[in-house]
Amino acid sequence: MEIFGVPSALLGSQLLVGLINGSFYAILSLGLAIIFGLLNIINFAHGAQYMMGAFVAWIALTKFGVNYWVALLLSPIIIGALGVVIERTMLRKLYKLDHLYGLLLTFGLALIFEGLFRDQYGISGQSYPVPELLQGGINLGFMFLPIYRGWVVVAALTVCFGTWFVIEKTKLGAYLRAGTENPQIVQALGINVPLLITFTYGFGVALAAFAGVLAAPVYQVNPLMGANLIIVVFAVVVIGGMGSIMGSILTGLGLGLIEGLTRVFYPEASAVVVFVIMVIVLLVRPAGLFGKA
Repeated sequence: MEIFGVPSALLGSQLLVGLINGSFYAILSLGLAIIFGLLNIINFAHGAQYMMGAFVAWIALTKFGVNYWVALLLSPIIIGALGVVIERTMLRKLYKLDHLYGLLLTFGLALIFEGLFRDQYGISGQSYPVPELLQGGINLGFMFLPIYRGWVVVAALTVCFGTWFVIEKTKLGAYLRAGTENPQIVQALGINVPLLITFTYGFGVALAAFAGVLAAPVYQVNPLMGANLIIVVFAVVVIGGMGSIMGSILTGLGLGLIEGLTRVFYPEASAVVVFVIMVIVLLVRPAGLFGKA
């Protein structure tokens, strides 16, 4: 069967690839949106933290025999703790300065992290096996769906919308938002605002590490995997609106699907379609699709 002259199996497979990529865009741009929206820091080290999350899972498996499910919890905790150290020792001094200072600092950290891992492991890439429980696939009739790919989409969406719910609909989220808008009043109410801010950055970094573990069985684990992705993710955040939580999720998923469709109908443009959309959105709505002016 063909749809618009394209075999349904090809169209379905590319939409699946687009949905998987969109899931990674969504969870990574969510972490960036949280850090920028609540801390006003442009975290250029996000791609490197995603890469380190994947490497922690790979090292834990190859050196210590730690399985995928434990790594899925352990890696975000380890990288999130590293984020806490970075926030308390470096970023805390930059909150009242121009965004450029935070961008330059985190860009330098990204280069350091990538350089350390590249020196130790090279750039050839390391394979990470799909966990036994998620091996195989399901025949949908028009295409074959690998179970692990389906798990990636479900896990990413669950974490994304769960995070949105906590930030937008719970008392903790209200404290976080109030603490960044008017920290003096919140501090007067007995809330430890500096600790909230530290927790926020650590959680945003943990999201990147979580995405890295999800990505490890899909892509090869290598020091450049974050650098290859972070520019696209920044474009996603700009299109959705800097600091918009729901905007980052919906835009990430939507752009992943658009990218997949572009590979079917106009493959030459698939590498730049996200940036073309970004330029159009910035010309029409500079604050982004879901952002506030």
